[in-house]
Parts: sequence; C-alpha cells; structure tokens
Amino acid sequence: MTNVKTRSVNKAEVQQDWWVVSAAGQPLGRLAARVASILRGKHKPYFTPHVDCGDFVIVVDAAKVTLTGNKMRDKIYYRHTGHIGGLKEERAEDLLQRSPEKMIQRAVRGMLPHNTLGRQMFKKLKVYAGGDHPHHSQQPQPLEL
Repeated sequence: MTNVKTRSVNKAEVQQDWWVVSAAGQPLGRLAARVASILRGKHKPYFTPHVDCGDFVIVVDAAKVTLTGNKMRDKIYYRHTGHIGGLKEERAEDLLQRSPEKMIQRAVRGMLPHNTLGRQMFKKLKVYAGGDHPHHSQQPQPLEL
C-alpha cells in the first residue's frame, strides 16, 4: 500500500479562472448552489476548506431568473434598518423588478461560509441584470448548468 498524502494548497498556488453563466430560465436555488460551489472551489481537485481556492463567476440575465411554484408571489425578503420598528419586507416579484442582482446575491451569500473567508469568496461574484458585462478582457469561459 502506498503512502499518499493529502495536498493542502495555499493562496499563492491557486489558479483562479473566470466563468460566465446566464440566469435566464434557471431556478434561483439551483443556480445559486452551483455558483456558490464554484466560488468556494469545490470543483477543483486541490480544494482546501480553509483557503479561498474558488473562481470568479459572472452572472448575466439576472432579471430572467425564475422561482418555482408560487414563490414569486409568496416569498418575502426581510431586512432591518437598525432602528426601532425598522423591519422592512418585500415580495420576491417586487425585489426582482427593483433590483434583480440582489436576489441572486442573497441566495449565493447564504450558501457560502458565514465568516471572513466567505466574505472574501463573495467578492468574486459579479451579477448583472442584462446580458452584457464589462469583464471581457478576463476572457471568461461559458458555464453550462
């Protein structure tokens, strides 16, 4: 039996790629789960839990994301202003009209680690409501879901 050691990479050894994915017609949860996995780096053979070894992800067509069932009407997003009685609520269809990027960002953020490393991974997510993005010079590869 051979003695194989588990490889643990550091930040300097990580190769970060750019991916572009279209959210048009995709269910929100499935899209967010796949994007969070790529941001975290779980698709790489040298995944290390305590190192940010994930890739950059560009999500376009955020305004065309879908929710299954009656969630578009029934799902409510909550936020608090920090003041007494400052609880605000907004239905999913209203949030999609006002700011479609925030719906995808909230879903992905909830699937990342809730610590400093997760905040660092979240900064590699770029979401755009339309089909165009300003990251063409990074030569992102298309990601099929």
